[in-house]
Formats: sequence, structure tokens, C-alpha cells
Amino acid sequence: MKTVQFREALREAMSEEMRRDENVFLMGEEVAEYNGAYKVSQGMLDEFGEKRVIDTPIAELGFTGIAVGASMNGLRPIVEFMTWNFAILAADQIINSAAKMLQMSGGQYHCPIVFRGGNGTAGQLGATHSQAFESFYAHVPGLKVVTPSNPADAKGLLKSAIRDESPIVFLESEKMYGDKGEIPEGEYLIPIGVADVKQKGSDVTIVTFGKIIKEVFKAAEELKKEGIVCEVIDLRTVRPIDYETVVESIKKTNRCVVVEESWPLASISSEIAYHLQRYAFDYLDAPVMRVTQSDTPFPFSPPLMEEALPNVSRIMKAVKATMYRN
Repeated sequence: MKTVQFREALREAMSEEMRRDENVFLMGEEVAEYNGAYKVSQGMLDEFGEKRVIDTPIAELGFTGIAVGASMNGLRPIVEFMTWNFAILAADQIINSAAKMLQMSGGQYHCPIVFRGGNGTAGQLGATHSQAFESFYAHVPGLKVVTPSNPADAKGLLKSAIRDESPIVFLESEKMYGDKGEIPEGEYLIPIGVADVKQKGSDVTIVTFGKIIKEVFKAAEELKKEGIVCEVIDLRTVRPIDYETVVESIKKTNRCVVVEESWPLASISSEIAYHLQRYAFDYLDAPVMRVTQSDTPFPFSPPLMEEALPNVSRIMKAVKATMYRN
């Protein structure tokens, strides 16, 4: 094992796949000369050259369309969005072209593209630059949606995403790029669509994904002091969702709390709650609880930001509610 930053794990994944397959290339704003807005692609221009690490204009719809066309003709683009908030401008190409091309072409054209970049909140960036898009893209058939929470998962999942024949939305976080973690030496892949039980427990299952898992771990540690042992499941992929791992955990704990960074309506937590009442109803000893972002545009004020996002206090309260200890 070795310790690397989240950004370094992503860079290793892209570089290894570009060495492995000459059809893989990276494009996006400032990915080349500037080494990436968050230095994810640092040094890649020097190694792979300007034909495979390509700086684009500030025109998300345009360069995303180029990637779709390139993928239909045998190439495997990695498209970096400086933030997924900017990718709203490219949603037509992602949703109406990449996601639908295989079906609309009668199986003649795959679109093996990875769309990746910073997602969710990242400090005082205001409402238009602080949105979490997991459920937005998970709603669309034809896409796969991945959201890693640590460097090891980020590398293994990104390598799998680059090799996949489907268009993949890969959601990172600006707040995670500097996070450090251990990753295995040498090549490894993590399959898309397989959740990971990050922490074993017996009393309550907490299902989560992405950077908000940090708050879950903090809450689980505090709850442990009160004699409540939580099982923590990191979905890692929100389309497809590994329901089997979640259901098997509920059979053991009989209670569930779902924590996510996005808004409550039509959310991933809504989908998990539905699936559990449909397929694990007889194992539930309490209603499924959700902890989400407040149902408002994200605030700029630091005190309001803290209230808007899932936090330790809200997670602990939800867990205790499932145990009727509030």
C-alpha cells in the first residue's frame, strides 16, 4: 500500500489507462498547460502531449459534443468539467446524445466516455456553484453514475469507468482533492455497481456515498460512545445501485438511515427507502430515516451552510429516531 492524495489517485488512473490504450484522451478547461484547475492532470501534458491532453475553450456544450462524436468513432474521451455546475450547459449532449446513442442507433454506436469533475458544495461558492448532481444524472437511463469517497475507490472506479462501454458520470468533490488515503501498489480495478461496507455494525445501517461519508463516520464514532454500533455502507455507485448489499445489512440491523448531500425530493435516499419497504419490509423495525441537504438553494452564509448540510447532530438524531431513543 502507498499513501496518495485523492487528486493523485485520479491522475494515476487516467495515466495508467492512457498508457494502456492509445484511444484514451483527456480534454477540458485548463487540463493541459495549467495542469488542471485542481491539479488532477498535473504532468500529463508533458507525458502524453497536446493531442491527448487537450485544453478546450470555455464552451462545455461544444467540447462535450466533440467527445460524443469521438467516442462514436472508436476513441475513449475523458471529459473534465471544472465543476459539475458548469456541466448544466452540456446536459443536452450528456442526456440527449451520450445516454441515448446506443438505443437510438439500434446498438451500432457505444459512447464510452467518462465525464468527471468537482460536484457538490465546496465552501462559500453560492447557490449556483454548490449543487450535488447524483440524483439528477442517476435519473437518466443509459448513464452510469459513480461517486467515490476516498482515494483507493477513486482510482479503482475511474479505471473501470474508462474501460466501460457506457457513458459514465464520475462525481468527485473539490473538498476531497487534497484528502490522503492508502491505495494498493500496482494495477487494480473496482467494479462499478458494487457497494462497500466500510464499517461493520449491529444496531443501525447508515447508507451514504461521496464526501458526506466523513460526517457519517464522525456521527458513528459518537454513537458508539452511547452504545449504538452503526454499519456504514458506501454505495460508491448510484446508478446502478447495489441494493443487495443494503438489504442484506438490513436483515442484520433492522434499521436504516440514508445520508446524502443532495436535496430530499426525488433523491437517492428516496429510492433506497422505496426499495427497502418493497423488498425488506418484514425486516424493518422502524421507518427508514433520511438526512439530506435542506430543500433550498444552498446558502452563502457559513452558519446557514452548516445548517443546510447533513451534520453529525442531524445524523445522530436520525439514528436514535430509528431506535426510538429520541
